[in-house]
Amino acid sequence: MGPEAEHSLKQIALEYTPSGPSLGKNMYYVYVLKSIKDDKLYIGYTTDLKRRLKEHNTLSSKATKPRLPLKLVYYEAYLSEKDAKEREFKLKRFSGSYTHLKHRIKNSLILSK
Repeated sequence: MGPEAEHSLKQIALEYTPSGPSLGKNMYYVYVLKSIKDDKLYIGYTTDLKRRLKEHNTLSSKATKPRLPLKLVYYEAYLSEKDAKEREFKLKRFSGSYTHLKHRIKNSLILSK
């Protein structure tokens, strides 16, 4: 493989790997926070995961204020805002989706204590 082809492959890999420059740009996140205080879970949606976690833990969110501190235990990233909002809605409204997710991340929930 010549140097030009090798350079092209590296560029493609950068665009599609977790450490690549495209990660986080125009992404929509559905996240699960766990209260260290009462072990309850909170599900949310955001475009900026770090900012939102900080807001939750600095009394900026009325929904989670009495349950501080909170720890991020799980998130999903979407390119489509509609997909992210739909997933958040299903996790909040349908017990089967919520139960399935809790089963999938059971070890993460245990480790977050």
